[in-house]
Amino acid sequence: MINPSINIRDFSFTNDYDSILKLWQGIETGLKVGRSDTPEEIQKKLEHDPDLFLVAETNNEIIGSVIGAFDGRRGMIYHLAVHNKFRGQGIGAMLLTEVEMRLQAKGCLKCLMHVLNDNTEAIQFYQNRGWRIAKEDVVLVKEFYSVPPG
Repeated sequence: MINPSINIRDFSFTNDYDSILKLWQGIETGLKVGRSDTPEEIQKKLEHDPDLFLVAETNNEIIGSVIGAFDGRRGMIYHLAVHNKFRGQGIGAMLLTEVEMRLQAKGCLKCLMHVLNDNTEAIQFYQNRGWRIAKEDVVLVKEFYSVPPG
């Protein structure tokens, strides 16, 4: 059941960063706050496609988020989160649908996301919305701990 009092809107760094960070830190499983979530890194993200960072709110309280990214060829979705008190109301689906529509409007033909393999509830949520597990893909990760000069 979708809650009609939910508003989906663009993220505002000045007004929303502290609330978003608190939301992310309160997510029980499937979302890890890391180096990419610092104020400086979020500001960098907003320089590229600020219209793909969305929040859900009710009564001026942020209760959900999703971040999309588009490099001109592929899309990426991450940090889809809904506060546990508000789950089961269609808020995650609203956020996902909105960011997918915005990605498609930019010309995105294929979108990827990473979900931790033990987050079975989220995997089922995405599969129910047309996402599939790409068994042919292997996700590799490399973290950079210093920025090269130049």
